[in-house]
Amino acid sequence: MTASRMKFAVLLAAGVSVAAGAGLSTLRSPAGAQETPPAAAAAPLAEVDVATVLERQVTDWQSYSGRLEAVDHVEIRPRVPGTITAVHFRNGALVKAGDVLFTIDPRPYEAEVAQAEARVAAAQARLRFTTSDLNRAQRLVKDDTISRSTLDEKENAAREAAANLKAAEAALDAARLNLSYTQVTAPVSGRVSRAERTVGNVVAAGAAAESLTTLVSVSSIYASFDVDEQTYLRHIAPVRDAGDIPVRLGLANETGYSRTGTVEHVDNRLDSVSGTIRVRARFDNPEGRLVPGLYARVRVGGAAPYGAILIDERAVGTDQDRKFVLAVNAEDKVEYRPVTLGPLQEGLRVVTSGLTAGDRIVVNGIQLARPGTQVRANMVAMESTGTETAALSR
Repeated sequence: MTASRMKFAVLLAAGVSVAAGAGLSTLRSPAGAQETPPAAAAAPLAEVDVATVLERQVTDWQSYSGRLEAVDHVEIRPRVPGTITAVHFRNGALVKAGDVLFTIDPRPYEAEVAQAEARVAAAQARLRFTTSDLNRAQRLVKDDTISRSTLDEKENAAREAAANLKAAEAALDAARLNLSYTQVTAPVSGRVSRAERTVGNVVAAGAAAESLTTLVSVSSIYASFDVDEQTYLRHIAPVRDAGDIPVRLGLANETGYSRTGTVEHVDNRLDSVSGTIRVRARFDNPEGRLVPGLYARVRVGGAAPYGAILIDERAVGTDQDRKFVLAVNAEDKVEYRPVTLGPLQEGLRVVTSGLTAGDRIVVNGIQLARPGTQVRANMVAMESTGTETAALSR
């Protein structure tokens, strides 16, 4: 047998063996039967936190930036000239109305008072004499002892003496007033600046004189800020005549608005250049922590309270240029709800359209929920989401 025939025989035997194996496999499986994979296990439901939409009475608050201003700001200037002999306050101290701040040498003014008192005494003596002389003349004229013209002279002398006495008394009042001005006192209670003129300096008097120090009141303080025209018309104009516009204040290093006050003044004209109107609010400042010139964050309450739908801001998603929330219906199925948002109110976002009170929405796990799918709803309180601090800081 040749080599080629032997190779063909080996291949033929291998083919027969494969065919036999295939036939045996066919005999072991029933005709038409097919093997099926095991059934896949059901996917678990996504678990999300769900809260009930709230409805509350709220007031719209508008935020502004402004500066603190003193209610009273006084430039202390001398009202009489002289030499400063004493400074009675510590720089930057709190003083009360009537406290003595500076003393100007009183001796020249004490001398003027003494001179004025002497002139008053002389005028009084002159008046007594002329009055007595007039009385005698009136008796004598009845007996024709003196002429009528002599009586007229006596009457004129008495009137001049009375006028001179009034002039002397007025001069005495002026001298005493100038003497009192040598004690420079605080006209209002507040905090003083530093002493610009110290002991030994000679000072002039009047409005053009150099300031001795400045004094600002601190028991209450103003916060002034500018409001744009649209905001004024929408929120402040409807309630300005009521005189009870609520306002809150926060400083630059605070996260909330810890102080409450009222709008004290709204300007009578709008600035046509800036398009704003100046508003001033008044706040109590019993501890003196509020200092004029500080930056102030102000929130002003506008129109009357109204019923608003409130939700946690974390529940809001963005779909291109639209806002939406995922609601959960009675069958725990997710629904897509487009919404229109309003301002923040005590940490919750106002919804002006798209939701009603009592709706359930996803507040945590929004990335796990898909519209049309069923979820496992874990009910939580809307207020417990911790957004109030963030809202107040805005």
